[in-house]
Amino acid sequence: MTDSQNLAQTRQERIDDLHRSVADRTALLVVDMQYGFLHPDASLFVPAGRKIIGSVALVIEACRNHAVPVIFTEFVYATAVPCLRGDPFGPEHLPTVPGQHTGYGYPSSNCLIGPDAGQGAESAETIAELKPRADELVVRAHGYDKFYGTPLDLALRSRGIDRLLVTGVTTDVCVNSTVLAAANRNYRVTVITDGVATLDDSIQEACFQIWQRKFARLRASAQIVAELAKM
Repeated sequence: MTDSQNLAQTRQERIDDLHRSVADRTALLVVDMQYGFLHPDASLFVPAGRKIIGSVALVIEACRNHAVPVIFTEFVYATAVPCLRGDPFGPEHLPTVPGQHTGYGYPSSNCLIGPDAGQGAESAETIAELKPRADELVVRAHGYDKFYGTPLDLALRSRGIDRLLVTGVTTDVCVNSTVLAAANRNYRVTVITDGVATLDDSIQEACFQIWQRKFARLRASAQIVAELAKM
């Protein structure tokens, strides 16, 4: 093994050690596992998101069994907050126009809240398969970064949490924005590789490479379940 390879291995071992799950200092973030992204009829359906539900559910159960807080986030759009996430970047989040086309690229009330809230496939609610418990925090965010304009940072720091396990959709948008925001706030982030999904495998892999270099540790769900059992 070359000197550079030895240095890289030593660096990775230190990252792994400093990011491992620790009792009373670790929380799980379940990012935007909502009907509006996971229902097959939703205008912003992410097919790969359906495939990770089992892995996410497995980690949620393990966290609950080991007293690790589980926090859910939900992306929402409101006409009272007419941000760029709706127009121009997310026309699907704009209110449905009666008599007009809906679906990808059209106003569809996706994850819309308020008097004209999205219903059924376009709902902002977390899917039933991963339903939050009554005592678990659900953070609703009008942006991709789930720290911005929300009580998430306060909720974590008030409990002494400095390590985050991250799952959810989409890898390159809300998950990525939140991972970077967390790392820049000095949280020690672990992304669960079979617990995140997006529309393109190459984009997913690019995110993994970027995170692993400077922002997060990568682990599979089975590895995290085993790690939590050893806390």
